[in-house]
This record gives sequence, structure tokens and C-alpha cells, in this order.
Amino acid sequence: MRMSFRSAWISGIAALLLPLAALAALVGDDNFVGPPPPPQLAPEAVIKALDKQHEYLSDKLVGFVSSIDRFFGDDRHYQEANESVFQLDVTRVFGYGGENKFVLSGRANAHLPIAQQKLHLLVETDPDKNTTADPKQTQLQAQTVSQTEEPQSFSAALRYVKEAAEPWHLSADGGIKFQGFKTTPFVRARASLVEPVGEWRAKLAETLFWFNTTGAGATTQLDFERTISEPMLFRATSNATWLHDKQNIDLRQDLTLFHKVDERTALLYQASAIGVSQPEERVEDYVLLVSYRYRLHRKWTYLEVSPQLHYPREKDYHSSPSLVVRLEVLFDESK
Repeated sequence: MRMSFRSAWISGIAALLLPLAALAALVGDDNFVGPPPPPQLAPEAVIKALDKQHEYLSDKLVGFVSSIDRFFGDDRHYQEANESVFQLDVTRVFGYGGENKFVLSGRANAHLPIAQQKLHLLVETDPDKNTTADPKQTQLQAQTVSQTEEPQSFSAALRYVKEAAEPWHLSADGGIKFQGFKTTPFVRARASLVEPVGEWRAKLAETLFWFNTTGAGATTQLDFERTISEPMLFRATSNATWLHDKQNIDLRQDLTLFHKVDERTALLYQASAIGVSQPEERVEDYVLLVSYRYRLHRKWTYLEVSPQLHYPREKDYHSSPSLVVRLEVLFDESK
């Protein structure tokens, strides 16, 4: 006979309560002698010990993550570095999505000394494309490139960085985008929060923006990362970009493994799924890639070679190989 969900639920509760009732009866009996109470540790000593362990793991992980992001010229380093950052890329894509020509792009984030690093000057190519998860636009490593296009515009903006508590980073900027003889204003605001979760580190970043080309929108990104060993870092990244005018959400999921071989060489392994919510929920592209990055000169000239396998919907998810070659100049004030 089949037991109903309600009968199973009542039986399960009874099975839990009967041992507790028996234990309560024994404790109420004067002849019952229970085990001695466990030794009590001073709460302050326990808290201090946990804080020290937490600080050690956090500092070690944060330092390693920051060095990885800096080495790969990641967007996280550009957005939140306290020092000035200048990044110039010369990229060429062969095979799927490539146009067999070199494309120049760049951006700079320079703090103004008179404002005590609270005010930054930003200069970028195609600033409206840097806020979306569109895989058909130029992306900075460690992200995939399925099509490299020449920059159509550049911009200049002022960013105000708000001093906040340690886990928070807040900023807002407004500027002018120049496209030919046409100039249009734009605004952005960004907030991020970092919290340790055991041996993992969780980071949530939210960006609100308005551009005349894309309209109003918002990008949400959630990272979970942890060190596997001292030279290896695993990161799972979920990204969603909502555009008001299109009423569409661009979705992206990346699973990335960073391997720092030595002071001059690093490898990146990444599996990605890229999708949209309109006109229907679907995956537009699956991507597998390996990126080899080598520091050519000091800490500011890098060569990057990235063989990739794309499985785009437009080709019925058949494999479409490509090769991305990038020469990058990355300059900041880190030693």
C-alpha cells in the first residue's frame, strides 16, 4: 500500500520526537547521571583564533587573485585598481569570427593627484560595448572573442570613487562619447561587494548605465573563486546584462582555471556558455579555449595566443575553430 505524503511526514516527525522524549525522561530521572559537560572555551579566544585564520586566508587569496587579474589585464583590475592603469591592445582573430586584420583598442584609468585618488580620468574605445556581455564585440581576456571589430568611438569621463568599508567598492562616472563629429553624454555607476565563504571568495558586482546607442541597462556579475594550489586559481563567473530598449537579457557562464607557471608565463583554461533571453531563451555559443600569456618585457608588454573552439547556434552548434593573437601594453603603478 502506498503511503501518502502526509502520513510519511507525520511518521518522520514521530521518529524524531520519540528519542527526544526518551532522553528528556532520563534527564528528569534523579538516578540518571549524564556525561560530564564539555570544557568551555573563552568566547573571545575562539573569536580571535577564527579572525586570525580568516584574515590569513583572505589576505593570501586576495593577493593571489589580484596578481592574476593584473597579469591578464582583466576588467576587474581596470575597474578597481587604486593606481592608474593604461591598457592598449593590438588583436587579430584568425578563423571563425575573424576579419584577418589587426584591431587596435585601449583604455586608461588615471587618478588625479589633486583629488586624493577619489577622482579618476577615464579614456576608452567603445565604452558602450564594455558594459555588455555581447560575445560579438571585442572582449578583454580572460573572455572569449568570436568577432573583433574596429572601434567605432572613444570617450572621456570623470569617475568619482567613494571610500567605503573594506568589502565594498563604489564608483560613479559621467562623460562624453565621441563618434565622428557626433558627441553624446553617458553615465555609469558601479558597486561591488566581496565576502569570504569558507575557503572560497564571493564577489558580486552591479553596474548601471545609460548610453544613447544601447539605452538604459544593468549588468550583474557574480564570481566564486578559490585557490587550488599556490599557482592555480579556479573561478566561476555568472554574468547577466539587461537592456531596457530591447527588453532582453544577455547571459554568460564562464568556468576558468588560471595557472601561473612562473613570473613571466601563465595559462588560462576556460569553458563558456553564452545565451540570450529574447526572442526565446537559448544558447548562442559554447566556447572552449586555452590562452597562453607571456610577459615579453618587464611588467608592461605581453603576448597572448589563444586557440579556441566555438559551437555557435548559427552553425547548428558545429565546431568552428579560431585563433586569437594579441599584443598588449599594460601599464600601472604596481611594483
